[in-house]
Amino acid sequence: MYATNEWDKLTEVIVGRARGARVPDLDLSMRLVNYADVSDETTIKTGEYPEIVTQQADEDLEKFVGFLQGEDVKVLRPHNNPSIPVTYYDYCPRDIVFLHGKHAIATPQPIRARAYNYQAIAHHLPDIVEAPRYYADDLYNTACLGDPDTLALTEVAPAFDAANCIRANDDILYLVSNSGNVAGANWLREHTGLNVHLLEGVYSYMHIDSTVAFLREGLMLLNPTRIKDVSVLPEPFRSWDYIMCPEPIDIGYHGDYNNASVWINMNMLSISPTLVALEENQTPLADELAKWGIDVALLPTRHQRTLGGGFHCVTADTRRAS
Repeated sequence: MYATNEWDKLTEVIVGRARGARVPDLDLSMRLVNYADVSDETTIKTGEYPEIVTQQADEDLEKFVGFLQGEDVKVLRPHNNPSIPVTYYDYCPRDIVFLHGKHAIATPQPIRARAYNYQAIAHHLPDIVEAPRYYADDLYNTACLGDPDTLALTEVAPAFDAANCIRANDDILYLVSNSGNVAGANWLREHTGLNVHLLEGVYSYMHIDSTVAFLREGLMLLNPTRIKDVSVLPEPFRSWDYIMCPEPIDIGYHGDYNNASVWINMNMLSISPTLVALEENQTPLADELAKWGIDVALLPTRHQRTLGGGFHCVTADTRRAS
């Protein structure tokens, strides 16, 4: 059985790789889903990331792996076959597979270049199933360009990244955004029988884990610029205790590769209800978590804004001990 929540003691996890990471060519899906907020598309760099970025990111991932192994966590990695081309990246396995109980679902990712990204980790998931996917132009809404209140996806077919979801046992909090439509939530609900709760109108760009993090049963971390009051959350989460995340320490990004806001710095991985892994400069947040009895392992991840992924993003927690 796969992990059913975000906080029980971690026993097995997939950790990504940065090698080969690239920004795909700007087809309609890439332009609208990832860069709807960029007015001048000529400023968007495509092609492989600079070698210094992927080299340093992999160095940091290796340190993270060593930390996890020191916590008795079994670490799995994407395949390392250089003959298989990387069409986007294997840095963020969180994005590509929804794991819960008996379910391992390769989600219908809206970016065309990521359609088969899950194959890099499928060898660890022998029962993986591929959700139906649809990539015709009518899935995308060009009116989203420059307008955060208009989303990149229409509702003609289910489309979502697994990173639009966080798990609280039978309850799933699903962010409706540029990377996940309502049809995707409905498909997930019907396919799994889980209680999929929609979080709407708070953040377009694009995954949930820089907006809400579940720390343990009944306690969550919230981004105060997006969740200004718990009343915007669906039931049952309005009654949970919460920590409002302090202003993150900005670690910057490489060159013009700005692929995440400063709030990626609240992106953490829970090792247990009393221990999380967090970017090494985020001491104000670490201090807040300590007030709730949560220890913090501060670890380097120099390119989380550059590549768009903190410790929650670069992992897919396969097993947790309940």
